[in-house]
Amino acid sequence: MWTAMFSSVEAGLIYAVMALGVYLSFRILDFPDLTVDGSFVTGASVAAVLIVNGANPFAASAAALLAGFAAGVLTGLLHTKGKINPLLSGILMMIALYSVNLRIMGKSNVPLLQQETVITKITAAWRQAGLDAALNRLVSFTGFAPRTWAVLVSMAIVALMVKGLLDWLLKTEVGIALRATGDNKPMVASFSANTDWLIVFGLGLSNALVALSGALVAQYGGFSDVGMGIGMIVIGLASVIIGEALFGARSVARATWAVIGGAIVYRLILALALRVEFLETGDVKLITALIVMLALVVPNTLAAQKERQRKKRRVRQLERGETVAGAETNYKSV
Repeated sequence: MWTAMFSSVEAGLIYAVMALGVYLSFRILDFPDLTVDGSFVTGASVAAVLIVNGANPFAASAAALLAGFAAGVLTGLLHTKGKINPLLSGILMMIALYSVNLRIMGKSNVPLLQQETVITKITAAWRQAGLDAALNRLVSFTGFAPRTWAVLVSMAIVALMVKGLLDWLLKTEVGIALRATGDNKPMVASFSANTDWLIVFGLGLSNALVALSGALVAQYGGFSDVGMGIGMIVIGLASVIIGEALFGARSVARATWAVIGGAIVYRLILALALRVEFLETGDVKLITALIVMLALVVPNTLAAQKERQRKKRRVRQLERGETVAGAETNYKSV
């Protein structure tokens, strides 16, 4: 049980990078970008092929980030210059990337189990420093000792670095313009700002983060597969929606914290759900869809219930006020 929870937190931190990219397109730009399902695999395939061919895994991950940025830029250009509907732009790029990813890998699956990856390098350095033994002693009272803390700590650092850079960007002049474009594009255009460039840049950055997450997931799982991106946009949205529902999103900094927390909570819920006897590994997509449905329906239902209660209280207050006013009128008439 504890091992499954620990692994879920590790995976949640890696997927949090992807969720931050989805947050940027979905919440900041208000752009339903389905490119995510393709760019996630693009990042994984670029990194995997470069690593298999002897490239440094850190350089391969950086190349994956650039490939994702290019995919996002193309989606943005389809929308801004090609005047194609945002949803359709993402769908077209997602479909195109399926063939591109197959071309990059040369086959449907590239194994990395025998290769040196970012994960193996970090784990080796961590063990050499003897940090696992020190951390295991600190948590010895729980009776749980993971194989290594290297992935959890390193991926937490990566997620926090991405969060910090995103928070900083969204507070700059360009970032404020991005947020304004998502809120009210005509108003931003009326100030002579180039909204097309802002959308292209925002989508490029969003898919760069998604591709980086894909590269890390491939190295964490030990393979890159052409079908590993199916439903990734739903996972990203689930992380964003769950995070906002649980932790709130009153500011950019709090919203990005919420996205990271939502990604971890999502993976924990998924791990717990798969422990139910009648559910199988093949039900992951169904469970994901149900989680998103609940995350969307429950907050709206609770908000509607609170609004009904507020209206009832208001009606009762008005009735009491009218009763008091009527009593005072009768008293004066007497």
